[in-house]
Amino acid sequence: MLIFNCTEAASKFFSRVQKGKVISPLELTPPSPTPEEDEPGDLAEQWLVHAITVQRKHVLFVIHIKTRYCMIFADAKKADVDGFVQRFSERWLYGLMRHATQNDLFHWVDGEIMQQRYEQACREHVFYKRRHRGAQKHIDDIAWIFQDFAAEWGELPADEYVAGRFDAQMNDAPRLSKGHKDYYWPDEEMIAHWLRTYSGQDEQGVQAARDRRKAVKQEIRDLEQQLERQ
Repeated sequence: MLIFNCTEAASKFFSRVQKGKVISPLELTPPSPTPEEDEPGDLAEQWLVHAITVQRKHVLFVIHIKTRYCMIFADAKKADVDGFVQRFSERWLYGLMRHATQNDLFHWVDGEIMQQRYEQACREHVFYKRRHRGAQKHIDDIAWIFQDFAAEWGELPADEYVAGRFDAQMNDAPRLSKGHKDYYWPDEEMIAHWLRTYSGQDEQGVQAARDRRKAVKQEIRDLEQQLERQ
């Protein structure tokens, strides 16, 4: 299940007024004060959603609470819940497949299991008005960077491909949060989470994928240095 924990701004974004009555997808009361206190589920994905306005258009920031993997949805249509969920699911899958392709990780991806579990996880979703201080801090940092980029570009990302490239840049930035002793990379943590949850990999398989990702990045750095010397 996709669990979207919404800030005050995101709660207002997803709500609309019809004939004087507020129509909102948000459940009245979340099961727990914080996402961490919810009953754990094998396919329960906890996300934090925040909304701001950039260049007079709505922009949504969605961050995975466990891994801090983030996605940015520019020019979002207010109160279009179904459109958001579909756009979210497609971008999430696209980002993961892009990362797996670039880092030679398909050896650890079981397509049949992945599709079955992915469809099961995304079949249902729920919206709560609930904050998460740590994830919000990272969203604030990303939002500041996004607004700076948008000002430089003079526009918002033109399509999902451009937006996905910005996502990739943010997810390749080291982060530090509660529960982690050292800095970590959200894209690496998300692919590890994905391999465990959706591709049936054990910790040995996950570590092998991490090692391959690290090796590919080193190969790219070596190639870049070689080209610079030419």
